[in-house]
Amino acid sequence: MHFVDAKGILTGKGGYYGMNIYRGCSHGCIYCDSRSRCYQFTHPFEDIEVKQNAPALLEAALRSKRRKCMIGTGSMSDPYMHCEEQLGLTRKCLEIILRYGFGATVITKSDRILRDIDLLEEINRESRCVVQMTLTTFDDDLCRILEPNVCNTKRRIEVLEEMQKRGIPTVVWLTPVLPFINDTEENIRAILDECIRVSVKGIICFDVGLTLRAGDREYYYAALDRHFPGLKQRYISTYGNAYELPSPNAGELMKLFVKTCQEHGILCRWEDCFQFLQEFPEKYEQMDFFDILE
Repeated sequence: MHFVDAKGILTGKGGYYGMNIYRGCSHGCIYCDSRSRCYQFTHPFEDIEVKQNAPALLEAALRSKRRKCMIGTGSMSDPYMHCEEQLGLTRKCLEIILRYGFGATVITKSDRILRDIDLLEEINRESRCVVQMTLTTFDDDLCRILEPNVCNTKRRIEVLEEMQKRGIPTVVWLTPVLPFINDTEENIRAILDECIRVSVKGIICFDVGLTLRAGDREYYYAALDRHFPGLKQRYISTYGNAYELPSPNAGELMKLFVKTCQEHGILCRWEDCFQFLQEFPEKYEQMDFFDILE
């Protein structure tokens, strides 16, 4: 772990902004796209870069914005990694979001988010909050291989359930689904059944498969050699050097996914899920409009 002073913290424009408080990750997920060379990491991925001035940057940015909107975090690096326990930068940023009347949406794989459930509930009461959780496999033993340094899927579902009890809406990322590993009807059905039980609002599944780029591919294939001997060669012979690696079962599993979501009123088009994540309560936007007129 090392500390830097970042030049800025928010990306995006208009009605939605994103931020990454950390760069790199300690979860060790074998498929992590953030390892890809295109993101130009200049340090080892597990050597977490901490943007120590993130709260100050965020406060300065939000203080200058008249139009309230949603602020998202976690798209590149999980905001609830192990180092967050001691540093608390994510919580400080959430406190600033609450203080300035913005909304928050957080994506994580970690149950450490429960530490801040009181703050998330207050943000949701004052404006809007959405919690996003990644679920890839329902099998605990497999989860320990795919995502070794973070809580398992059963625990993440408990987090979703706790959010539901507090009235905080949730969205699940059902991705990636790894060809020849977790791309089974049994796995997808089990995850969908739990999403229904805990009343998630939407599920994001771009397709049933995996993407691999330089940097990510090498790490993933090394993990296959360790845990699934012989599978790397099957990947190479099936997909070559392709970026998109669809599951052979993609068609039938996507049909199952869409049909199940539609039957239970769960958003399943990624466009609809993203629109839901970026929506900000209209009453607050109207208040800002009248403030500007004054």
